[in-house]
Order: sequence, then structure tokens, then C-alpha cells
Amino acid sequence: MAPRAYWKGYLKLSLVSCPIALFPAASSSERISFNRVNKKTGHRLKQLMVDADSGQPVDKEDIGRGYEYAKGQYLFVEDEELDKIKIESTHTIDIGSFVPRAEIDDRYLDTPYYIAPTDQVGQEAFTVIRDAMRDKKVVGLARLVLQRREHVLMLEPFDKGLLGTTLRYAYEVRSAADYFEDIPDLKLPAEMKQLAAHIIEGKSDHFDPKSFEDHYENALVELLRTKQAGKPVQTIGEAPAAPRVINLMDALRASISASAKKPAAASKETRRAAPKKKAASR
Repeated sequence: MAPRAYWKGYLKLSLVSCPIALFPAASSSERISFNRVNKKTGHRLKQLMVDADSGQPVDKEDIGRGYEYAKGQYLFVEDEELDKIKIESTHTIDIGSFVPRAEIDDRYLDTPYYIAPTDQVGQEAFTVIRDAMRDKKVVGLARLVLQRREHVLMLEPFDKGLLGTTLRYAYEVRSAADYFEDIPDLKLPAEMKQLAAHIIEGKSDHFDPKSFEDHYENALVELLRTKQAGKPVQTIGEAPAAPRVINLMDALRASISASAKKPAAASKETRRAAPKKKAASR
């Protein structure tokens, strides 16, 4: 089954346009999740909206959207009224500028989406926009409305399509100075830096996302399988004690020695299958 589009509209560059669709490029649906349940009955709980003053439950048809313009005073806004906001970025991704990818601070990156043409007629226009960016080694910046919010969207060639990444606004990114200003500028001994560089060289590799395991998720699966089998839950794994660095130079030298003695890593273990949901939810 073809993936379901998250958004459909048009990609536009000056007078060139083509119909496109956005698809989420990442998902957390494979992670184990828990439901809130009544420990006395074993029944699943459902969320109940209540009036903050009276404490009485509110029927679904009486739940609305309000903007608090003064303490306890709200402007009610209906969906039909919001639908009357018809800015271009609601249905069109209009590329307004191109910048070098290196100029975009990674702190601004938010959510990735795959972008693909939706019909054969628009494939040529889509391809020329994609290839022109690839040839010029730039990314495009545009705007896009998702879930009634306008986002800045970074577009870059990716495989046969485009990767669109929503960007955070400047006011959403905290200043690093607030966290790093108390870190002093230290002049380190040359030998200390050489030892640290040697450790880094020994651990140098190429990025492979498949080489990383979610150890907590694996331990969680083991815990659920144990409970499903009716066995008592034992401690899984062991959290090592925080190391105490008494002499930094000695610690660096010991790290190099430990790395030299460490055997080659075994092949990665595949992720264990989660227990059947029907039985695990009891």
C-alpha cells in the first residue's frame, strides 16, 4: 500500500510549478507505548474534559477554541473562521531564496518530510528544480502551513526526490551564551590534548544509523516478555557508577590502555520482537 500523504499542494519556483505531496520521513510508531489503565479493574482509561470552575464533564460538541485576551476572558474562534485564513503557503510551497546548506545552524532543524511529485505531468518541473539545486549545491527556503501554523521549510535534493525540513524560528532557539558563559578558557598542556586526540582517532568511524541499538527499548521488551510469562521481574542490566576523575592525565592514559586491550566488537544483536499486544496489555 502506498504511503498516505501528510500534505498535498504545489511546489513553485518563480513561474515553474508542479503538484507534490509531503510524507513524514520519521516515525516513532515502532516504539513500545503504554496506556493509562485502572489498576483495580484492568480497564483502559479515557481522557475526560472537565470545566475548570464547576468540575463538571463537558460534552464533545461543547468543546471549543478560545484565546485568552484578559484574565478569564476568551475570544471564541471556530474552525470555519480559521479556514478563512487563505495565505499562499496553505497550498503552495513557493521557494523564495536559496542558501548554502552549511549556513543553516542545526539547532533550527525540526521535522523532516519526503517530497515527491504526484503526477507524471509535473515530474519534469519537479526534476528541473531538484537538479538545479543539486548542481548549485544550495538548499531552498520556503514557507508552508501545517496544522494551522506557518513554518519555514528547507528543501534539499534527496535521492530521487526532495527532503523538506521544517525550521524553528529564531525566537524558539535559546542562546548558547546562557549556558556556556561560565565555562572558562583553559590553556591545556600539549600532552593532554595529544592523548585525547589519540583516543578519538582510535574510535573514529563512519556514521551508520543501523549500528545503534535502543538498549532501553530492548530491556523494556525483555521486561514485558518476563511479565507475560508470569515470572517475577528482576533487575535488567546495571547502571555503572559515575566515574571519579582524580587525575585527568592518568585517566587519559588509562583510557588508551583500556582501548588497546578491548577485543573486537561482536556483531550487533537484532532487536527482540515485542510481546503480543493482546497478552501484554492485560
